[in-house]
Amino acid sequence: MTSKKSSVWLCALVLGLSLAVGLGAPSPVRAQDPSAGEPTAADVAQGGQPGGDVPQETYSQEETLAAAQKFFGGTTSGLAKAIEKAFSELGRPVGYIIGNEGSGAFVVGLRYGEGELVYKGGGSTKVYWQGPSVGWDIGGNASKVFTLVYDLRWTKDLFQRFPGVDGSLYVVAGVGLNYQRANGITLAPIRTGVGLRAGASVGYLAYTREKRINPF
Repeated sequence: MTSKKSSVWLCALVLGLSLAVGLGAPSPVRAQDPSAGEPTAADVAQGGQPGGDVPQETYSQEETLAAAQKFFGGTTSGLAKAIEKAFSELGRPVGYIIGNEGSGAFVVGLRYGEGELVYKGGGSTKVYWQGPSVGWDIGGNASKVFTLVYDLRWTKDLFQRFPGVDGSLYVVAGVGLNYQRANGITLAPIRTGVGLRAGASVGYLAYTREKRINPF
């Protein structure tokens, strides 16, 4: 009888300790990886949604051309053709960046700009960009830039380096278009302005939340 009671008390003691350890032990915390698509605190603050904080409504070609015409202060055949080319190759964008930039080069070039990212579904955010270029590139340029934005789901994902896509440069009637791509996101800057940048160069632009002097 005593042996049986001892066994019962022993089992109860083991069970109690097991429950105490299980309830008292902290649950493992999984590190958040921004690249995995998980929302960060900044994303939530910007109105994060389950599918991303960038509204996934898209601009039509007519809406995009109208916005570009308003931004550049008029329409040209070159602007219409550049937008038509972007739509034929990339489709409808979820937003666009409007801004100004200055650049200069003698073999090694630098480019700085600032603007605003505008979403079709509402909302906007300030954006800066800077970067180097290396190649047979001579001249200076001050220009307005209208950049189409594709496949962006979280605003935070814009803030990274975007290398230029080799062979994507398209120039027509004083308007230039090229593609930049990183991690499934494509940007298509359309530029007009004064000055000359001649030659074939390779480089990248780093898009940031704050203005930076160092282009690297």
